[in-house]
Amino acid sequence: MAGSTDTRAQIVDAANRLFYAKGFEHTSFAAIAETVGISRGNFYHHFKSKDEILGAVIEARLRSTRAMLAEWDRDEPGPAGRVRRFVEIVITNATDIQNFGCPVGTLTNELAKLGHPARPRAVAVFDLFRTWLRAQFEELGFADEADDLAMHVLAFGQGVATVSNAFHDGEFVRREVDRLHAWLDERLAHGPAPRSAH
Repeated sequence: MAGSTDTRAQIVDAANRLFYAKGFEHTSFAAIAETVGISRGNFYHHFKSKDEILGAVIEARLRSTRAMLAEWDRDEPGPAGRVRRFVEIVITNATDIQNFGCPVGTLTNELAKLGHPARPRAVAVFDLFRTWLRAQFEELGFADEADDLAMHVLAFGQGVATVSNAFHDGEFVRREVDRLHAWLDERLAHGPAPRSAH
C-alpha cells in the first residue's frame, strides 16, 4: 500500500513540474509516465484522466502553499516581515520564474483560455495568498484597506513575474522588490488612511 501511495505522489509531483514547465495542455500522459519511470498501465491504475491529475496537482499546490504560509507565520515575528517574505518570492524563485513565469498565474491563465472547469479551484491558491496578506495588513492596523493592499501586493508579484519571464532581467526584479519594500515602509510610516466622514 505504501508503494502505491508513493507512486501516486511521484506522479503528482512529476505532473506538477511538467504542467509548470510545459503547460497543462502540452503535457501528455506518456510524458508524465516517462518522467516517473512507470508503465502506462501502472499509470492508469492511479489516474484515469489528465483532469484527475490536474485536480491532484491543484490540491498539492494548495497544501504546499498553506504549509509555506504557516512557516512564514512561525518564522517571522511580525506581519510586516511576513509581507516582505511574500514580496521576495520573485527573488527566492527567480530562476523558475524567469524560465516559466509564476506557477499560479500561468496555470490559471491557461485554464481560463481552455475554459476548463478546474480554473476556480486553481484560483484558490491566489485566494490563499489574498486572505493571508489581508490578515497581515489587518494586523498592521489597516483594517479598512487590508484587502485593497493585499491585492496591490498580489498584483505586484504577478506583474514582476510576467516581466521577469519576458526579459530575464534579474536586476529589474531586485529594483522592483526594493521599490515595493519602500512603498511598504511609507505606508507603515503614514498609517491607515483616515476614515471618511460618512
